[in-house]
Amino acid sequence: MADYLNVAAVMERWSPRFISNGVPLADFRAAAEAITAMEDWGPAWAARAETHEAMGLAALEAGNMISAGEHLQTAGVVYHFAKFIMVGDIDQMRGLHEKAVRCRNLALPHIDPPGERVEIPYAGSKLAGILRKPKNVARPPGVAMCMGMDSAKEEMATNEAHFLRRGLATLAFDGPGQGEAEYEFPILPEYEAAVGAVIDYLESRDDVDAGRVGLWGVSFGGYYAPRAAAFEPRAKACIGISGPFDFGPLFRASGGNEVFRVRAHADTMDDAFAIADRVSLTGIAKNITCPLMIIGGALDTMSPPSEQQRLVDEASGPSQALILEDGNHCANNVRYKYSPQSADWMAGHLGAG
Repeated sequence: MADYLNVAAVMERWSPRFISNGVPLADFRAAAEAITAMEDWGPAWAARAETHEAMGLAALEAGNMISAGEHLQTAGVVYHFAKFIMVGDIDQMRGLHEKAVRCRNLALPHIDPPGERVEIPYAGSKLAGILRKPKNVARPPGVAMCMGMDSAKEEMATNEAHFLRRGLATLAFDGPGQGEAEYEFPILPEYEAAVGAVIDYLESRDDVDAGRVGLWGVSFGGYYAPRAAAFEPRAKACIGISGPFDFGPLFRASGGNEVFRVRAHADTMDDAFAIADRVSLTGIAKNITCPLMIIGGALDTMSPPSEQQRLVDEASGPSQALILEDGNHCANNVRYKYSPQSADWMAGHLGAG
């Protein structure tokens, strides 16, 4: 992970993620051409986002709400990628982040189906989330969506869509160390606390069936969701994508990275290593009894498929691994091979119509 902030490495590693999560190909190419050093990253991506934001605001002014929703949602995800690894300049990162949040919030009433910004009580403060519900479904089951180390709820529209089309509500939320919560709360290896608060929140609503809640997590969230399932009996099914089983050895072998250190609120890399050592399912995976689907990519160099297979092997409940032989980290380059299929699996286990 020493190349985490190397422009060429980031572009090559994450290009499928950018495109599959809603960045237009033309914007990706233009940003790639404009960036020669990491100092260019934020401004280059922000310039692309500003175009979509301007079109969205103009559409709002003209009363063209469908177009407004589309443009502003795209602006939100492009602003997100402008900030997502900019931990070396917190002020710039936070400014871009605020624009990502603002654009997605403006888009929410006008996308299909609409979304609602929600605030979830947690540790004397709040966690921000986006709740979306399928059309014409009374009290649908819900999927709590756990973000990764550098992802946030503004990036989740294309992932939400698979569940929504199958009659499932989605609640994508920024947990500790993620998105809007990263400035107040550090990365939390014991993530069951955050997921418990999210399910508590769903139980407070009468428009989602909190008795049928599944967990979904991607990348670092692929650890968070199964970790929470081991402690949270209210989770009825769990999907984890490319998460680590035992992160400490992987993190140490890579030499560490600043993205984790900063989001863990660690003063030194040694402190970050100590926190990374707590990111482990050793002795915990056996407590997962709900149905478990784990997805990985055979070409993943960040979280090798052996990590996902170990989780499946040690879980006590019905579990399965889908390791895609041509998949990279999170298999974003072959999302069509697992996103619809895993959404079908979740809908089946939660009894969605």
